[in-house]
Amino acid sequence: MIVAIDGPAGAGKSTVAKILARKLGFLYIDTGAMYRAITLKALENNTDIHDENKVYELALNSRIDLCNNADGSLSVFLDNRDVSSDIRQVRITRFVSDVSKIKGVRQVLVKMQREMGQKGDCVLEGRDIGTVVFPDAQKKFFIDASAQVRASRRFKELKGLNQDVAEDEVAKDLSNRDKIDSSRKVSPLRKAIDAIYIDTTELSIEQVVEKMLKLCK
Repeated sequence: MIVAIDGPAGAGKSTVAKILARKLGFLYIDTGAMYRAITLKALENNTDIHDENKVYELALNSRIDLCNNADGSLSVFLDNRDVSSDIRQVRITRFVSDVSKIKGVRQVLVKMQREMGQKGDCVLEGRDIGTVVFPDAQKKFFIDASAQVRASRRFKELKGLNQDVAEDEVAKDLSNRDKIDSSRKVSPLRKAIDAIYIDTTELSIEQVVEKMLKLCK
């Protein structure tokens, strides 16, 4: 069974997807982490983010592995190096939408995601899971929340990672990502016609997971 979870940044996708996957006993696949890994590699190699051919070649020659840990966390390996913490830096967040809108990069990573998902039961979260990666997923969800709440959640998340950020800058970055993700020509962020819409603005993590769990079972 494949469970697809889409939605904008800060809506709570990663958090609920991890818990849902653990409760179902499924593999958890964070597709956003994969785009972050390529963004990290591009920045570390001083590759021009806006040079689509160079970034595509970089993605084509990269290996990304995701490992579900016993505590429910996810480890991300880029070319056999653990980059789980590195990909959560503010500078990565700032450029990841620019990288993820590159057609070649999406083709490379979607292929990887499909190969991962075809290995067995899994929960995938991202922005085009139910529309592009697995349009035939047995269960689809679109997780959303108000812009203010999403910015607040992301700010707290970054502070929890000991990153020195200002809440207004986080809100600005989220707004920019929303614009890029929803307007890009390739696989734009949108709700699949058959996806179940869940507004998490007024809901706790537990309430969202419980609702999804019931619908999956």
